[in-house]
Amino acid sequence: MVEVDLAVTAGNYRFDDVSFAVDTNIWLIGDENEVLVIDAGFDVASILSAVDGRDVVGVACTHAHNDHSDVALQVADRTGAPVLLHPGDAKLWARVNPGRRPDAELAHEQVLTVAGTSVIVLHTPGHTAGSVCFYLPDEGVLFSGDTLLSGGPGITGDVLSSHSALLGSIRGTLLPLPDETVVHPGHGYDTSLGEERVGIPAR
Repeated sequence: MVEVDLAVTAGNYRFDDVSFAVDTNIWLIGDENEVLVIDAGFDVASILSAVDGRDVVGVACTHAHNDHSDVALQVADRTGAPVLLHPGDAKLWARVNPGRRPDAELAHEQVLTVAGTSVIVLHTPGHTAGSVCFYLPDEGVLFSGDTLLSGGPGITGDVLSSHSALLGSIRGTLLPLPDETVVHPGHGYDTSLGEERVGIPAR
């Protein structure tokens, strides 16, 4: 069974003329030897402290908003790990991290491995075009980024987001998973798919 660690970082979300303070959940999956870092926003030191000297097999971004990706390259450079991002967020990534691309692309149903555990990439566009979630079927755990939070779908307030696409991703990709699946979101508290199912419109 893999361990799940959490580092909470703080800073300002920024997109065009919008800026507000936010805490971001940085999740780490692994064991005493290696770890996969999910998202890397705001604070390199806090993330490296949570890594605690383990080998980092990847810095996997759920999406490219600055609060989830603006220190990904710094974490990668400090650990030797590749940065992984879905190509649907290439333009957004370039706004946040100009001049250098991620090291590898994520794809729907791609399988990553850390500490002998399979991590399935689920493309869930809506919050951004390249948003993904990471599902560990053997653990019954979903890392949902900003696709699904405790209390409902993530926000869709900018020109690169789509509320209808987000609802379609949740209904079509996430809700078919078991109700007891624990959801570790990009912000706020844990929830479950069963708890969130009741608040998602059927169509």
